[in-house]
Order: sequence, then C-alpha cells, then structure tokens
Amino acid sequence: MMAAPAPAAAQPTVIVVRHGEKANGGKDPVLSPAGEARAERLAAMLAASRVRAIYTTQYQRTQLLAAPLAKKSGVTPVVVPAADEPALLKRVQSHPDGEAVLVVGHSNTVPSIIKGLGVREAVSVGEDDYDNLFIVMPRGEQPQLLRMKY
Repeated sequence: MMAAPAPAAAQPTVIVVRHGEKANGGKDPVLSPAGEARAERLAAMLAASRVRAIYTTQYQRTQLLAAPLAKKSGVTPVVVPAADEPALLKRVQSHPDGEAVLVVGHSNTVPSIIKGLGVREAVSVGEDDYDNLFIVMPRGEQPQLLRMKY
C-alpha cells in the first residue's frame, strides 16, 4: 500500500533521477564510463542546490550515481530498499518545506515515486532513458513537476 501524498506545501523540493548507464553483466552492475560521467554532471549541476538528503536503493548503480554529489555536499546517502517505496516516500515527506532532497531510483520506480509525491501528470522512463531529471516542487495543494535533461 502506497503512502498518501503529503499536501504539496508541506513537503520539500524533491529531485528524482534514474541511475546512470550501467556496465554490462550481473544483477548489480556498476556504472559504465558514461554513467560515471553522468554522475559527475549531476554533482556539478546540483552543487549549488543545497541538497540536504540523498536517498538511493541498495543497488550499486544508484549509490554510485549519487556519490559525487554526496561527497561535494557532505551528505551521507540513505539506502532504502527499492521494493519499499512507502518507506522512501515517508522519509522524503518528513523533510521540511524548503529543503532539497535527491532520490535516485530506477526506470520502474521513478514514475511511481513522482506519483507518490502527489504529481497527477503521468511520467514514464524508458529502458534507455538515463538523462531525465524531475523536480517536484511544492505549490499549494498540487505540486508542480519540472522536467529537465542532464
């Protein structure tokens, strides 16, 4: 059962991305060189955003994407199992209004995380889409979704 979305005005600004390109092989692959470059781009792009919390899944590819930003910002990422979306949403929604939070997920979790944050607009992430950056911003009763590429 998914947690009920918090009123938009009572939640932080949430940046949601999918992990970077992965190296071939195995159930828990690391990032490819392209994925590592994407992680560095994300860190550079978000360096001034004052991210106060970072959430990843238990998989290396999400943790490795977040690592450069975590290092630059001095934030220790919190690992939440990919299958426990209600726990992730509860943690994210516990941050105060005005804070910025990064969530690194997967092609099959990013859309439902965004929906769980109260966005009504449908979002899809293709199997080969790694460059989407979604920002869920509190705006009255309905959060606003900003879509970017990085």
